[in-house]
Amino acid sequence: MLRHMSRLAIFIDGHYLESLSRDEYGISLDLSLISEDIRLIVNSKTPDSIDLLRTFYYDCLPYQSSPPTEDEKNRFGKKRGFFSFLNRLPRFVVREGRLAFKGLDIDKNPIFQQKRVDLLLGLDFALLSGKRQITHAAVIAGDSDLLPAFKVAKEEGILVWLFHGPQVSKKDGYSTYASELWQEADERYEIDSAFMKRNQRS
Repeated sequence: MLRHMSRLAIFIDGHYLESLSRDEYGISLDLSLISEDIRLIVNSKTPDSIDLLRTFYYDCLPYQSSPPTEDEKNRFGKKRGFFSFLNRLPRFVVREGRLAFKGLDIDKNPIFQQKRVDLLLGLDFALLSGKRQITHAAVIAGDSDLLPAFKVAKEEGILVWLFHGPQVSKKDGYSTYASELWQEADERYEIDSAFMKRNQRS
């Protein structure tokens, strides 16, 4: 008898994951390893075999002033190359938001804010759920703006997995994920040092 095939989509807030890996663990990650690791984790708690539909990665290119400095050009080119690399990976899609300059802090450091990232993630999440193209959704994020998308997915019978950082940051001592997302998710998985180490870029 053939077993039913369940389908998973993975949604990664790139800035959240990058900050977590850098600030909490000081390492760089291999995103292709992370996708497969997440699929295996979900599969381990699911009676049916899990097929990965796609991994969606959401992030912004670095800000460039007008005219850009050489350092800005270098950072922009490096990130653009990284996005191109991800788009060439099997079943990977990069969704680009925009980084907006918001002014300077009291120490004269520039303040930037991501635009459209949460909107794009929420739209993809809700559309795939509404069209029943997936049975499971795994999200690496920490923004409570995604709460409505979680609710839509659950109403459509999608099992929602939240992959989150430590409850308390080792560096700053504050919560690193939105407790509302944690409460709304069907399953939760803390991204710990073991997860980071086995998905570290070689």
